[in-house]
Amino acid sequence: MTPENVEEFFKRLRELNPNPKCELDFTSPYTLMVAIILSAQATDKGVNKATPALFAVADNPADMLALGEAGLKEYIKTIGLYNNKAKSIMAMSEMLIKNFGGELPRDRKLLETLPGVGRKSANVFLNVVYNEPRLAVDTHVFRVANRTGLAAGKNPLEVEEKLEEVVPEKYKYGASHWLVLHGRYICTAKNPKCSDCPVADLCAWLP
Repeated sequence: MTPENVEEFFKRLRELNPNPKCELDFTSPYTLMVAIILSAQATDKGVNKATPALFAVADNPADMLALGEAGLKEYIKTIGLYNNKAKSIMAMSEMLIKNFGGELPRDRKLLETLPGVGRKSANVFLNVVYNEPRLAVDTHVFRVANRTGLAAGKNPLEVEEKLEEVVPEKYKYGASHWLVLHGRYICTAKNPKCSDCPVADLCAWLP
């Protein structure tokens, strides 16, 4: 995709959604990270159904540890891979108290030392909580970037690095949100809604 087309691509997405937001519900930086961990290979909608009751009783690391792994599972058992996610959330909570005074650090490398937190999760967290222009590459972003020709790559890191190169600075804060939402609702994995797509004429996928 040419620089001119990249500019037009994000200009149109911004015009349609000037203030894109993360669709996960949360009440604090800690609850956001818990929701991000729960959302791996699960839908935000499914996570949002489970977390209000959970966060009402455990919205900080100490209360989460007091709830216990078995107690946590009762709240998140409707979410895929909940057993492993419960272990990660407990281990993360314990590490936050032990190493970071109960607070999530504002540093990607430190965030990535936490159980259950990878590069994508850290980027989402820093983007949403601190408005940092991070480009988080999930399955939707990976698909849209490759399919459209915006930023082709064989793995999420390659796509992220390519996006860093091609996305104009003024769009970097919202870029991940726009690409996620576009992939979730328009440029879907199966049967993409090309006839409804606001950037179809810029897309390399269409003949």
